[in-house]
Amino acid sequence: MAAETAFDMETDVIVVGYGFAGGIAAIEAADAGARVVLLEKMPDPGGISVCSAGSARSARSFDDAFAYLKVTNAGRTPDDVLEELARGMAGIEGYLARLAGNCGLTVSSSLSRDRKTGANYPLPGWETFYHTLVDDIPGFDPKQAYPHVAGLAGGRRLFHVLERNIAQRPAISVKLSSPVKRLIAGGVPGAAEVMGVELDVVQGPRRIKARKGVVLACGGFECDEETKRQFWQMTPVLPAMGRQNTGDGIRMAQSMGAKLWHMWHYHGAYGFRHPKADAGGFPYGIRMKRLPDWVPGVDGRSRAQMAWILVDADGKRFMNEMPPYTQDTGARPFEFFDTQRQRFPRVPAHMICDEDGRRMYRLADVCFNERGIDFAWSEDNLAEVEAGILKRANSIAELAALIGADEAVLADSIERWNAACQAERDSDFARPPGSFTPIRTPPYYTAEVWPVLSNTQGGPVHDSCQRIIDAEGKPIARLYAAGEMGSAFGHLYMSGGNITECFVTGRIAGTEAARLAPL
Repeated sequence: MAAETAFDMETDVIVVGYGFAGGIAAIEAADAGARVVLLEKMPDPGGISVCSAGSARSARSFDDAFAYLKVTNAGRTPDDVLEELARGMAGIEGYLARLAGNCGLTVSSSLSRDRKTGANYPLPGWETFYHTLVDDIPGFDPKQAYPHVAGLAGGRRLFHVLERNIAQRPAISVKLSSPVKRLIAGGVPGAAEVMGVELDVVQGPRRIKARKGVVLACGGFECDEETKRQFWQMTPVLPAMGRQNTGDGIRMAQSMGAKLWHMWHYHGAYGFRHPKADAGGFPYGIRMKRLPDWVPGVDGRSRAQMAWILVDADGKRFMNEMPPYTQDTGARPFEFFDTQRQRFPRVPAHMICDEDGRRMYRLADVCFNERGIDFAWSEDNLAEVEAGILKRANSIAELAALIGADEAVLADSIERWNAACQAERDSDFARPPGSFTPIRTPPYYTAEVWPVLSNTQGGPVHDSCQRIIDAEGKPIARLYAAGEMGSAFGHLYMSGGNITECFVTGRIAGTEAARLAPL
């Protein structure tokens, strides 16, 4: 690749993407003595980070954390990369406390509040884990501070801490509405190095030189439909939260010869689609209500009733609607492809509940980080009936007609489910007792249900120093990754894991880039 000779400006470190990972990379690079330009393609920072629960996965023991990460990644991620993540998990509470302390704020943990510990599965080392969050901030109104964001308050509190820390560092220059178009490389064949980036802004192309390095922290490919089609069998898989993650960083890394990993793996549940999504309605997947997770073989029973069951296009129930960590693996049973009929009979599937279920609680949660969207789910679910997201039926026959299924098949599925509720045992799919809710009180309700992804885990391979690795196994000079763009999670995810990963990898990438000798 030929080097560009003309730049519009220079800095030491360029960070692409201003979510948790990019913000931390910028902070660490600045604290290591570098001048930093932090670029964000959207008019508002935060990415999907700001929509999160803001609950960082912490660990009491490095050894136990590493043991758990090793078994849950099933040989798909090198040990030294997992070791760095485990080490970061063991130190994340102290790190977050320092960031919060810089703003006069505090953090607390599930360990200190209620002694609650444990990961999602009872695998080696699982009991070492807990969660750390920023405490309530006096006078801070998440809705007022981030009116363009819908999600849990914890993510906005944590991002607020990040923004305040960045504002305290004059070495960091933040540029919003600044999408990066491509990497600029120099060097000689076989020894290319990244020299900077080219922006695509309203004034036209702008080139920024990175005297030390570039950190790609620009997220995954949730909204890159072509990449999803090529790497995933099932389609469509609806993105939640925002349109900013379109695989930009992955393609830029590929342009430098990056090797990819974990492209199949995404953090995915299931949910609704607005019937006018393409014509002014809410444009993203709407995840169904988040119910408390449970640990197989430990909890024994779910701690919350689930108001619904799911059936396929034929009216047959096909899954445990409440796996231990529904938000992560809930989409996987939708993957089945019927080779005789040449279709995915579970895409979409159909949610079924009755009047008691409709009254139980709000059936869905809405998340987004985007200006111009004003959509919230009603507490009683009736506004969604009026909007056509949920459809009402006065009988099983009407219900079957709405989903296009045979009445006898659907009636049998519901009767079998009600019998399981009475027996407190789901012999078909082992849904946990405690979650059972019979379907017997008309009117009934249904809605199309689709696989919905919160975030992807795939992207460029990186080493334990967050250097992006090429197809020959060599680091690409002066190019680093942070956050979900090439996540270490390659088989089973862990709740709060990507949040901690953003902080851990951002710290490493920012520090390593700042240490390089300048060009």
